[in-house]
Amino acid sequence: MRRFALILAIWPGVPAADEFRQLTGDEILTALTGQKLVYTNGAWQTFDDTMLTQYFSGRPSAGHWAVRDDQYCSLWPPSDLWACYTIQQSGDTIRFVGESGDLTDGTYEN
Repeated sequence: MRRFALILAIWPGVPAADEFRQLTGDEILTALTGQKLVYTNGAWQTFDDTMLTQYFSGRPSAGHWAVRDDQYCSLWPPSDLWACYTIQQSGDTIRFVGESGDLTDGTYEN
């Protein structure tokens, strides 16, 4: 049995359980629209199909979201600057990767 597990671990076609895959624009829309993510710090965020997003971390914050060039982008008033992130997924975990390489993981609320 150990030999079988070792073969699966090194077989190139079998991804590791914690391997993240980068999403395309259409996949980002599918992954986020109508969903609620819970972050490791206890905050949560929703992504409406109207392209509104709500973030709650002690107090609510409302913004807008969009998909541009295979990236998730958000705008949080009163700022008029959009911030964009590459999106990766591993199972129920969505990872936001910032331009400077910062990572934020959120998990779908069950």
